[in-house]
Amino acid sequence: MSDTIETPDISVVIPVFNERANLRPLAARLTHALAQAGVSFEAIFVDDGSHDASMEELRALCAQEPRFRALSFSRNFGKEVAIAAGLDDARGRAAVIMDSDLQHPPEVIIKFVEKWREGYKNVYGQRADRTSDPKMRTIFTEVFYRLLAKFGDVSLPPGAGDFRLLDRQAVDALLSMRERARFNKGLYAWIGFKSIGVPFEVDARASGVSKFNFTRLVSFALDGLMSFSSIPLKVWTYVGLAISIFALGLAGYYWVRTMLFGVDTPGFPTLVVSIAFFSGVQLISLGVLGEYVARIFNEVKGRPLYLVAERVESDKQSGRAKE
Repeated sequence: MSDTIETPDISVVIPVFNERANLRPLAARLTHALAQAGVSFEAIFVDDGSHDASMEELRALCAQEPRFRALSFSRNFGKEVAIAAGLDDARGRAAVIMDSDLQHPPEVIIKFVEKWREGYKNVYGQRADRTSDPKMRTIFTEVFYRLLAKFGDVSLPPGAGDFRLLDRQAVDALLSMRERARFNKGLYAWIGFKSIGVPFEVDARASGVSKFNFTRLVSFALDGLMSFSSIPLKVWTYVGLAISIFALGLAGYYWVRTMLFGVDTPGFPTLVVSIAFFSGVQLISLGVLGEYVARIFNEVKGRPLYLVAERVESDKQSGRAKE
């Protein structure tokens, strides 16, 4: 296998955020797995504004292995954008996307390559179980997948995530979509192509802690639902219709009651509760509308998805043209 191959078989895209302790073990296992797969490769590490010494470790790894290179963002842009940046820089005939925390076993890539050689263009890792996740996170994930399957434009395979192999044709399809509010799991499903799942067991995190807390997961889920469904907008039409029918029915009830029994003494608590309830409904509906408007606002500004502060590659690669 030559280190100077212009078009490698596989480009491995690895977003990195505060994962210094995991990088060297990952590099060793990744190199060994790809050698077993019998493919030429390059690995692109995308440092998403890490605060630890991840970039220093990446510089050392790139100096030792000419098939490694690294990009460093000017600040934290998020994992979804880091994946887009890695795919932008990938030159391989296919790309593998994986995390840097060693929960995605590099050895599974061997099976990915086998399926790719059989003609599949979207080979995704499929988690065998979620027993290692907190119970509330598991419940929340299941609810989200069901909502997206029922009301969204795409259906996500159960257990599928970012860990996958994409043929060059699928990679180019993803790169044609430059939206800012990126929900990659939905984009993988939206592009289609011949797909298949490869079951795998999630390894324990080698070092560090997960960067996705509950707040970020909720925000991520909202991005996914709003990127692939207009139901949050449409539902308020039905809510408004239901409230209007209820109000008309209530008005009819009070009219009949007044005609039969006369006028009651007005109830202050009823008035306050009614005003508070309908004000809340209006504010929630305006908030949902505002979420969509905010996404439109971010899109029309036309800012770049990310800014690269530093690029690290070996001397053998430094002569190639950069985009």
